[in-house]
Amino acid sequence: MRALVAAIFMVLAGAGVAQAHHGLANYDLNKDIEIEGTLTRVQFVNPHSWLFIDVTDKSGKKTSYRCELRGATVLRRSGWSEAMFPSGMHIRVTGSPDRRDPKTCYTSTIFFPDGSSVDRYGQLKSAPKRTVDKSRPARRPNGVPNIDGDWASEQVVMTDPRGQKGTLVPLSIADKFKPGDVPKGGQAFPGARGTKISEAADPVDAYWNERGSALPLTPKGAAVMRDFDGSSGDNPRLLCKPTNIMFDWTFEEDINRIVQTDTEIRMLYGSWGLDRHIHLDKKARPDDAPLTRAGYSVGHWEGDTLIVETSGFLPGIVTADGRVPHGSHMRVTERFDFDPEKGALHRSYVAVDPEYFQGEYKGQDTVYISALPYHGISPCKPDPAK
Repeated sequence: MRALVAAIFMVLAGAGVAQAHHGLANYDLNKDIEIEGTLTRVQFVNPHSWLFIDVTDKSGKKTSYRCELRGATVLRRSGWSEAMFPSGMHIRVTGSPDRRDPKTCYTSTIFFPDGSSVDRYGQLKSAPKRTVDKSRPARRPNGVPNIDGDWASEQVVMTDPRGQKGTLVPLSIADKFKPGDVPKGGQAFPGARGTKISEAADPVDAYWNERGSALPLTPKGAAVMRDFDGSSGDNPRLLCKPTNIMFDWTFEEDINRIVQTDTEIRMLYGSWGLDRHIHLDKKARPDDAPLTRAGYSVGHWEGDTLIVETSGFLPGIVTADGRVPHGSHMRVTERFDFDPEKGALHRSYVAVDPEYFQGEYKGQDTVYISALPYHGISPCKPDPAK
C-alpha cells in the first residue's frame, strides 16, 4: 500500500490535479439533490460538460436546470458521447446543489428511461491497454528518439464513482479501492463530502486560504497576488485560456500532438490550443522575439534526453490555482525521456523567476502514446441555462 500511495501522489503531483480542480468547492457535496425532467440539450465542452433539463412542477410551471459533468475530452476517453443524451429524453439526475445558483447541480448519477444508469466517473468502455505498435520506429533516421505522434496522460478518477467523496487516483489502480476510500497517508479531495472545505461557510475562499502559495513570493509577486481573483476573473483556466507550458500539458487529460522534424519539435496542446515550437537549430531566443504564453523554446539532444530551455513568457501564473505568479523573466528547463517499450514520454521541469517567487518550482509528468487522436483546441462555451 505504501508503494501504491507513492505512485498515486507521483501521478497527481506531476499533473497538478490536487491544486486545480477547485471548482468542486462551488458545490455543497454534503447535500443531495435530485432533478427529474426533460433533457433539452447537452453541451460536451471543456473544462466541464453540461446537461440542460426542464422540470415541470404539479402546477405546470417549468424551470430550467443545468447539471455539470466532467470535461468533454475525458468523457469521450471514457466511452461517453453526445448520442447518449438525445433532446426530449426523460432523465433523472442525482447529485449535489450549487452553493450560489439553485438551478445548477453537480452530477453524481444519471438515470436513463430504460432503467440503466451511469455514475459520474463511469467507464463505459475498458481503458485501452498500453500497447506499443511494434512497427513504430523507436528512432528517427538521424538517430534521435522518435517522439512524433499523439500523447495523453493517464486518466484519473475519484475512488467514489459518483464523485462525492474520497480522492483522485489513476484509472489503472482505481479497482484497488472501495468507493470513497482515501489511501492511508493520503488526503480526501478538497471540497469532497466531509472535508473542511466542503463544510466551510465560503468554501471557495477556504480553498484559497488553505492552499496558500506553493513557493515564497517576492514583494512584487505578493503584490500581484493581493489583487488576483483566482475563483473567476484572473484565472486563465476558468476563462478557457492557456495557463502555461508546464501545467497545460497534462492537467485536463486532453490529447496532445507532437510534430517532429530534424530542426523543430512542435507541441500542440489539447488544452486551449497552446502551440509550442522547440527550435533545435537555435542556441538562444532572438532579442526581437515577442513575449508569448508559450515562450520561446530552444532544445538539443544529450544522448536520448531532449533538453529544452524556454524564456520570453507573457506574465501569468505558474499554478492554475493562482498561488504563484510569474513575470516575463521566468525561465523553464525541461528534460524529456522516451521509453519506447512502454510508449511513455516522461518530462521533468524546473521554473525560476527571482522577480516574482523564490526558489525553484519543480514538477514531473508522463504521457503515453494515445489510443485516440488529437482533436485540436478544446471547446469552451460557458452557457448558463435559461
